[in-house]
Amino acid sequence: MKIDDVKKIGVLGCGLMGNGIVQVCATFGYKVTGRDVNDDVLKKAMENIVDGKYGLNRGLERGKVTKEQYDFAVRTIKLVTSMEELTEDADVIIEATPEILTLKMNLLKELDKLCPEKTILASNTSGFSITVLGGVTNRPDRVVGMHWFNPAPVMRLIEVIKSESTSEETVNCIKDLSIKLGKTPIVVKDSVRAYGFVANRAYGALRRECQSIVDEGIATMEQVDTALKLGYGFPLGPFELTGLIGRLGRSKLNTG
Repeated sequence: MKIDDVKKIGVLGCGLMGNGIVQVCATFGYKVTGRDVNDDVLKKAMENIVDGKYGLNRGLERGKVTKEQYDFAVRTIKLVTSMEELTEDADVIIEATPEILTLKMNLLKELDKLCPEKTILASNTSGFSITVLGGVTNRPDRVVGMHWFNPAPVMRLIEVIKSESTSEETVNCIKDLSIKLGKTPIVVKDSVRAYGFVANRAYGALRRECQSIVDEGIATMEQVDTALKLGYGFPLGPFELTGLIGRLGRSKLNTG
């Protein structure tokens, strides 16, 4: 599969991260089908895509989205509860379900059975081994990591994770797709020993050291956040970010 062959993208999971991915893919001219478990989730997903904080209406107002992009996305986005509809004629499926290993493994097994042979399965996992995930399928050469960052319409980085079995053609296709979607991809190796790839592992180390500073009584959480924001230009301090993620989790939104 090469980038010019990609016409239809499926997104499995339409929580906060998933519906953002649907929005981005449709904005850049791809026919997108998103799938989740019930109509209530899908209704909220479409509301967020159109009217959310980072939705199409906001993008149109700020000049980030053209009227043509807006009209195409609203007209062509298809949200369904059927796995068969999701996988029909799909060139790429982006799995964006909650970060539960057994769930992802079971869904990838199902996708492998339902998808055409050509389909690339890209997991939005933030840290599970792609070698392990691809190993439950009969197409490990077409299983790849595609780790987005929240909010998907805004954050530019995508980590493309290559397992021991992922083919170069698959990696190049997802890398090129990321660029077509206005993102900056970095291609990294799979990690089977530690949770996380590059960004999350690096940030985790920072977060642990910041907690040590607070535990030792050197500074308060607020002072650490201020130091990193003003000293290094962080948009949010580590403790502020942890609080934000906690609030999102309590609202039962899938952050990917």
